[in-house]
Amino acid sequence: MPERGNPLEAARASGLVVAGEPLLVLLSGGADSVCLLDVAIELDAGVAALHVNHGLREGADTDERFCRDLCDRIGVPLTVEHAAGAPEGNVQAWARELRYAAAERLAEGDYATGHTMSDQAETVVYRLAASPGRRALLGMKPRRGRLVRPLLEITREDTREWCRERGLEWREDPTNVDTYYARARVRYEVMPQLRELNPAAERNIAETARRLRDEQELVEAAVDAALERLGPAPELAELREEPAALARLVLARLAGASVSPARAADILRLADHGTHELDVADGIRAVVEYGRVRFARGPEAPAPEPVFLPVPGQVRFGDWEVEAHPGEAGEAVLSAEQLGTAVTVRSWRDGDRMRPAGLGGTKSLQDLFTDRKVPRALRRTLPVVEAGGEIVWVAGVAAVERAPGDPVAIDARQVSAGGV
Repeated sequence: MPERGNPLEAARASGLVVAGEPLLVLLSGGADSVCLLDVAIELDAGVAALHVNHGLREGADTDERFCRDLCDRIGVPLTVEHAAGAPEGNVQAWARELRYAAAERLAEGDYATGHTMSDQAETVVYRLAASPGRRALLGMKPRRGRLVRPLLEITREDTREWCRERGLEWREDPTNVDTYYARARVRYEVMPQLRELNPAAERNIAETARRLRDEQELVEAAVDAALERLGPAPELAELREEPAALARLVLARLAGASVSPARAADILRLADHGTHELDVADGIRAVVEYGRVRFARGPEAPAPEPVFLPVPGQVRFGDWEVEAHPGEAGEAVLSAEQLGTAVTVRSWRDGDRMRPAGLGGTKSLQDLFTDRKVPRALRRTLPVVEAGGEIVWVAGVAAVERAPGDPVAIDARQVSAGGV
């Protein structure tokens, strides 16, 4: 662990500031960002700075001049961007996203903010008060894409002490003490009360977030393994056999959104027969057909356009890759004489029929889908292979009898989310 309270050692130990590598420091003029700029220079990073003047308050131009003077004095190239004007709504979120968007555009490598352990603790408390769930306790990551936070192991007071010892001035943002904003209330009203209960409260909260982020890797691995077993449209009966927490996390992964324990229980209680839908959140629906659960948002995806598949060869069809190759190893094995030199890969059409192996007659694809319990929304997306005007194979559903001749195997694999 880095030496507590030393910004230079904390940044060095983080591994997020690398000598000789370009680093764009988001410089507000506050003590945290001034400290970070000085530390990055000490660590011999290829430092440049970005200041965004949002024009939201009377002292914004003074902050800009301060940043210009500071960078001129220490020889750091500075880019200044001006906002066009704040929109209605969450102004702080708008200002934050504007800074990050500018940094993404301008940075040659990573870009860094001066977020500290104090910010981390306040973020956890604020998120936990605003919404339940594990995510609230994870806090800010040291790295998110190209955004890095090298000072998360030291406090806000540590950065001020560093600046005082180094003779560095900084600017105070009066909006940080304006308790009209929820985060300022957390900083100046809630956190002091917690520190009265325990002087180490701030550090304990931040350390809890760090441990939970480490443990999150195990949680994600458990969800990955469960999805490997259950598939992208798992059977409710199998999900019910999983531990309740794991089943809920699998549902959340499939939904791409948080799923509360109560909502997960509602989904798992849906009947295994028939078709059922249940609203989850933000326009996302849980859809259960033939006992399998999937999630939908907005209108269902249209059927992919037909494509020609050379034999042998490989082709992309919607979310699938379909391949025909010589040999016996494949989902379906037909003959070269049946397939010819090329086949058509298309979606199911109303009235389609085929002669499945072992049936002794024809059957509609609609009946085959019903027999195999293929969810309705997925039927139009499955690859249907047609050769010589006849359907010879439907991915994961059926194939015709193999005729005499050289064997040709057909395989299909999904290359994006969805499927049976």
